[in-house]
Amino acid sequence: MTTREQALAYGLSFPYTYQDAPFHDDNWQLVRVKPNGKVFLWTYERDGVMNLNVKVDPEVREFWRAAYPSVKPGWHQNKEHWNTIVLDGTIPERDIKLMIEQSYRLVSDSATMRIYEAVKKIPKGCVATYGQVAKLAGDGKMCRAVGNALHKNPAQGEIPCHRVVNAKGELAVAFAFGGAGVQAELLRAEGVEVAGDRVDLARFGLKC
Repeated sequence: MTTREQALAYGLSFPYTYQDAPFHDDNWQLVRVKPNGKVFLWTYERDGVMNLNVKVDPEVREFWRAAYPSVKPGWHQNKEHWNTIVLDGTIPERDIKLMIEQSYRLVSDSATMRIYEAVKKIPKGCVATYGQVAKLAGDGKMCRAVGNALHKNPAQGEIPCHRVVNAKGELAVAFAFGGAGVQAELLRAEGVEVAGDRVDLARFGLKC
């Protein structure tokens, strides 16, 4: 990996990511995570060579710097938590990718991301309650956080938030995507029976 295009393509291969150029300078192209907007990959040319800035766990920071002379303390960033990778051809591509992946994991490990991954596990033909999603995401007490996260769903086609109902099996009063009635339509299209504004959890509820 020696070019910006290769680095950006790999960064954008992770879920819920997008490219950004916040400084109105084409030399600075970033990759962020959608739910929280945090940057995990900076790309920029310096001294005629492409550079990447990646977030790093302090426990492995010195390992990478010692392993490769072209991995340096983060340029223009907190040197405790960021490394700069100089793409001069001396670092194996597998290790560049590993450092980018580690950076992504550090900024994307959040309750919101865990909620989205939990919702993706609800199969077609089933619904799950906010409480069940919270438990699947690792904390049964964050039911309200589930509702907030689904209201900001960054990828409706990938995160089936229409399969989440309340503890009584009731649908959302005003479904976040498309308005009233859309949630029922989406569920019926997947084989879930909706009577009024409610789903029979005994028949269609997720067994977990």
